[in-house]
Amino acid sequence: METWELMGYVVTVIGLPLAIAVFLFEQRKERENEEEEVYQLLSDSYQDFLKVALENPDLRLFSDEVTPTLDEQQKERQLIIFTMLVSLFERAYLLLFEEDMSAKQARRWNSWEDFILEWCHNPHFRSRLPQLLRGEDPSFVRYIEQLAASRRDT
Repeated sequence: METWELMGYVVTVIGLPLAIAVFLFEQRKERENEEEEVYQLLSDSYQDFLKVALENPDLRLFSDEVTPTLDEQQKERQLIIFTMLVSLFERAYLLLFEEDMSAKQARRWNSWEDFILEWCHNPHFRSRLPQLLRGEDPSFVRYIEQLAASRRDT
């Protein structure tokens, strides 16, 4: 009887905290895997966007200079492509951005912030930004407007 009682105490004192620690470790690992999967899916979506952009060279989407000679159909295609891009940026913002991020989360987010800054430097995109941001998440709108303004200052 004493042996069973002693084993019960051992399980309570060692086994239960160990089980809780293993559970928490597995939960954290699962959360990290989910975050990595979300990041990978978003990255794949950005690659798909780049393919669409490359399929439309006449729009000169990557040009650092405004192309004033776009016809109405080209302007509409450009608007649609930029709408896709803003939608992707907003999705990344909502899924990845947090005020208090771990180093790994911040590293993932910083790559998206670099993409956003790069596009905010693009005159075609920047000129359409007020129109593109209508109806988007208010915190995302504030964030991207601050990035665009800081990009203008540099």
